[in-house]
Amino acid sequence: MFDLITLSLLLDGPKHGYQLKREAGFIFGHGDMHNNLIYPLLRRFTRSAWVTKKAVPGQRGQTRQQYALTPKGRRELIQQLGEYTEQDAQSQEGFVTRVGMFEVIAPETRAAILEQRAAYLRKRETRLTSVAGNLDVGTYGRAVIDLLEQQLHSELAWIERLKRRIHRPKPASRPGTRQRARKLKI
Repeated sequence: MFDLITLSLLLDGPKHGYQLKREAGFIFGHGDMHNNLIYPLLRRFTRSAWVTKKAVPGQRGQTRQQYALTPKGRRELIQQLGEYTEQDAQSQEGFVTRVGMFEVIAPETRAAILEQRAAYLRKRETRLTSVAGNLDVGTYGRAVIDLLEQQLHSELAWIERLKRRIHRPKPASRPGTRQRARKLKI
C-alpha cells in the first residue's frame, strides 16, 4: 500500500522527500510518514529505476533531494494497481486507494476491481445474515450487524455508480482540468 501511495504522489511531478513524507502521512491519516518508512522506500524505488533522485538547492542554501517518477515507475505503478487479488478485495483501504487512482488504469481493470470488491461484500453480507439468524447476538450485537449491513449496502450502491461511470462518455472539462488530466495520462 505504501508503495502505491508513494509512487502515485510523484505522478504530478518531482517532489522532495520531506514533501512526500508529509503528503503520504496525510493520506494515511498521520502527521507525517516516518523517515524509517519513506526513505527506504525511495531508496528501493531508485535502485529499481522507478524513481530518479537529484540534489537541488533548498531555500536556505542547503541541498535537498528531489525524486521524480520514471516511465518504468509509471508502468510499475499501473501494474501494481491492476494486481488486485481476492485478499486485496477484503481491504477497505486497498480498495479505496485503487479507486482514487482509477484515472491511470484501464477501464476493464477498473471494472474487474469493482466486481471483485462487490463479490467480497456480497459474501460478507451472507455471513452477517447467517450470524444474525443463527446466534443470539443481543440488542447491541444486532445494532452492530445492522450498521455493518448498512455500510455494505451503501458501498455496493456506490460501486454500482462507479461501474456506470466507467463506460459513460467524459463530460466537457472545465478550464485547467484538461491540463491536469493530461499530466495523469500514462
